[in-house]
Amino acid sequence: MKPDRGNLILILGILSLVLCAPLGIFAWVMGNKDIKEMNAGLMNPAGRSTTNAGRICGIIGTALLVLGGVAFVAAMALGLVSAVAHH
Repeated sequence: MKPDRGNLILILGILSLVLCAPLGIFAWVMGNKDIKEMNAGLMNPAGRSTTNAGRICGIIGTALLVLGGVAFVAAMALGLVSAVAHH
């Protein structure tokens, strides 16, 4: 049985919330993979709650990254429309 990576996934998830949002993608993907392996009996299930917490943090970090990107594009579009309207 493979050892769990719950602590690593939790650290990546937390870092995605406070430092570097793209790390959330890694936490999310790794967490999903590890949960599937735990369910299949291939990975030690002792770290399931830590893995799941990191996965959830990763999902939130990824959502914030996407929302930030959408807000940036919207702000740029509004600025462009405003600049064109004033000429």
